[in-house]
Amino acid sequence: MHTENKEQKKQVFLTGAAGFIGSNIATRFAEEGWRVIALVHRSSNPALDQLATEGKVVLLRGDLADMPAIEQALRKEDNIDAIVHCAGRASDVGWRSAFRKTNLEPVPALAGIADRLNVPRMVFISTTDVYGLRDHHGEQEDELPLRAHPNNPYPIFKIEAEQSLRSALPPERYAIIRPAQVWGAGDRTLTPRIVDFLKTSPWIVHFGKWKGRNRWPLAHVYNVALATFLAATDPAAGGKAINVVDNEHTTIDEFYRMLAAVYLPDKHLRTIVLPFWTGQFIGGFISAVSNLLNLDRPFADPSLYALYSVSRNLDFGNRRMNDLFARANRRPETRAVGLGNLKALPDRDKGFTCGDICI
Repeated sequence: MHTENKEQKKQVFLTGAAGFIGSNIATRFAEEGWRVIALVHRSSNPALDQLATEGKVVLLRGDLADMPAIEQALRKEDNIDAIVHCAGRASDVGWRSAFRKTNLEPVPALAGIADRLNVPRMVFISTTDVYGLRDHHGEQEDELPLRAHPNNPYPIFKIEAEQSLRSALPPERYAIIRPAQVWGAGDRTLTPRIVDFLKTSPWIVHFGKWKGRNRWPLAHVYNVALATFLAATDPAAGGKAINVVDNEHTTIDEFYRMLAAVYLPDKHLRTIVLPFWTGQFIGGFISAVSNLLNLDRPFADPSLYALYSVSRNLDFGNRRMNDLFARANRRPETRAVGLGNLKALPDRDKGFTCGDICI
């Protein structure tokens, strides 16, 4: 591992930098004048490579399984002003051991590095899934107990990772970002999965009592990246968990139709509502097979976890996010602007296929 010579400026060490969320976080820090040391495991991406060409990002080849090598590389730097841990396995299927290895074990190790190197702030990218997939009605972070879904290790190990971070560092030296459903230009996981289903289905399918009118909490990737930067730099964010949820109230039916209007403009989609138990039967089978094979993503939809996600009213409060933005005199990206950016993409960028599940 090695990094190149650099100007003396604030520096952030970022994991998961090649992913959708991570590359946007790298861009945000770079645009704010920081030097980004981006940990890249298997491959980079065009946005990250461009930042590296411009000298705003240094690509650090490495593996989170080799923490001594990472610490050795960071010790060569004059200063590390923040660590942002974005890497992880974001999936609704897979073996528990895989989730533990990627979503839990690196967190206390990175917190230890932050402590030994006197890094002022570590920011951990978690998820609103830690609140459980049940109906919510606008509750704020302090009003929401952590409740992992027993059938999925993703939130289980996110909760344990949050707890390990709180145990390892004093409050002023960490912050936790909990994004909801992250969307925006460049998404290669959530959006392709929904569009792939809509391409082959004559219907938009909803399950259960909400009939598609339940809130599905969106978090535009711009808002996630900006919240992460501000959480790394705002003293008042220390020790806080911050929900990142767009201000607009979007139902799951509206989101499906938003994506269809962008990616399938000529397709007319009708709506069908099925009893929740039918989805449980289908999703249970899909999840069982996908878990058995340790797939990165389910072989079909809906998985059982996805079924609960799209069939519950996930209306989370976002007061802390808005307060964070207001203190910095920043405004969140709106749904209208986000949709405009999607529509402005070249047609070649709309013909995506799903890749590895990685944030």
